[in-house]
Amino acid sequence: MTATENGPIDAIILMGSDSDWDAMSKCHDLLHELGIKHEVHVASAHRTPAKVLKIVADAPQRGVKVFICAAGMAAHLGGVVAAHAHCPVIGVPMKGGMMDGLDALLSTVQMPPGIPVATVGVGSPGAKNAAILAAQIVGVADPAVAKTVADWKAKQSEVVNEKDAKLKAKIAQ
Repeated sequence: MTATENGPIDAIILMGSDSDWDAMSKCHDLLHELGIKHEVHVASAHRTPAKVLKIVADAPQRGVKVFICAAGMAAHLGGVVAAHAHCPVIGVPMKGGMMDGLDALLSTVQMPPGIPVATVGVGSPGAKNAAILAAQIVGVADPAVAKTVADWKAKQSEVVNEKDAKLKAKIAQ
């Protein structure tokens, strides 16, 4: 459920560039599937710092419970948001640049004490994990969301078990 900029929301996805959308659309889709009301913005820590700070400043009165920040290369977006936000921040390092995402991973995960950014893997897999983590954070205070996440995880287990059974049947032939 993508919310409008005027209604209450649970999460905000911030991307340093629209080039991050290919990976972060996976996060958006999974948040939608899990029923997490959210918004998506392109806002750069370096090129639009005032916009980033306004989004963070407006978040408490909008009900925001978690930020998901995607950035590549220097990857300072998650840290800037975490420095100003009073709710959890999840960082999703993006591929690209000279080190194909390793630089973004290190920039996101190596935060100074007192400015935590929960960092997930690089790119699309990390984007999906960020959505699950965000839903779990929201679910701490919302039993309906917690149940939705638990049901989603159970379904994932069923899929793996079905694949296991198919493989065993194939091997037995």
